Amino acid sequence: MVGLIAHEWIAPHGGSENVAEAMARAFPDADVLALWNDAPGRFAGHDVRETWLARSPLRRSKAAALPFMSTAWRSAKTDEYDFVLASSHVFAHHVGGRRATRKFAYVHTPARTIWAPEQDTRGANPLVRSLAPAFRRADRRQVSSEITYAANSRYIQQRIADVWEQDSTVIYPPVDVRTIRAGGSGFDAVDQQILDGLPSDFVLGASRFVPYKRLDLVLRAGATAGLPVVLAGSGPMRAELEDTARGLRVPVHFVHRPSDAVLHELYRRASVFVFPAVEDFGIMPVEAMAAGTPVVVYREGGASESVEMVGGGVVVDRLAEGHLARAIRDAVGFDMSAVPERVEKGFGEREFRSRLLDWMQLPREERTR
Repeated sequence: MVGLIAHEWIAPHGGSENVAEAMARAFPDADVLALWNDAPGRFAGHDVRETWLARSPLRRSKAAALPFMSTAWRSAKTDEYDFVLASSHVFAHHVGGRRATRKFAYVHTPARTIWAPEQDTRGANPLVRSLAPAFRRADRRQVSSEITYAANSRYIQQRIADVWEQDSTVIYPPVDVRTIRAGGSGFDAVDQQILDGLPSDFVLGASRFVPYKRLDLVLRAGATAGLPVVLAGSGPMRAELEDTARGLRVPVHFVHRPSDAVLHELYRRASVFVFPAVEDFGIMPVEAMAAGTPVVVYREGGASESVEMVGGGVVVDRLAEGHLARAIRDAVGFDMSAVPERVEKGFGEREFRSRLLDWMQLPREERTR
């Protein structure tokens, strides 16, 4: 069987791209289609194709490209494939339109830009906001009971039911547990200097530096708990976060654009990882728990599901620095010795692949590749 894996756009880093790559490893003969590809090194061994949007100036602005994404996906030719598997967080599930046969949609989320704009700053764009009702109608038209849906968490399963009125199967994203647990090596001189400058105990926050990630709360909660804070990532809020850090009574270290190896080492060295964002799934807390580090997450969103499944941290019901500080103190004392093994059993790539194939109900020969 020859399949097509459709993924929104391919970036050098991203949790949804990691999921799509795991899909590609499960189907080594599949082609890959994206709106555009900004990371040619990914999906090695696969024929990676782009839509016509890749040849237009629109690829430089997701907000400007949004009105054309559905059309680009629906115009994709899928007749030559035995099945189509969409990795969708905007409109990739529109691939091939309604005529696509044997279509499976693994949904990271129905497009937050139009369905949950409070969770995506692009939803505040005046053009996007004015067109959102039309986008929602167009999105609903491409939903069909003939498509088989999966959600990356129970949280997204409920959103699919609410906005599309469709049933779905929960399949949690894969986490590269073995690499995270292996321990760091081969750091270059710059990376080693960063790591050598870290305190022995610290609160870690890591993500894009954007408002909804609430890294300001990580800073203030860490200070209230009396622990140094390390923030890893990059984004438009960096200067604002640095201003906040200067007013605190604990040391704060910023690690700009860490490599995967450095991020994994930060997980391993941290006393606790704090993740207050409302996320569809929240892969970073799972990675931290895989490294043997306890986490603190917010109840709303998908991140609480993994923490409760493996018992690797504290779930808070309020995003207040006092509550978070108490949760930090509680989490630091957790026995994490058995947690990484639980993470691997529940969220490793082998488990993901098994659940993916069960969900798709493919013939036996596809399962033995």
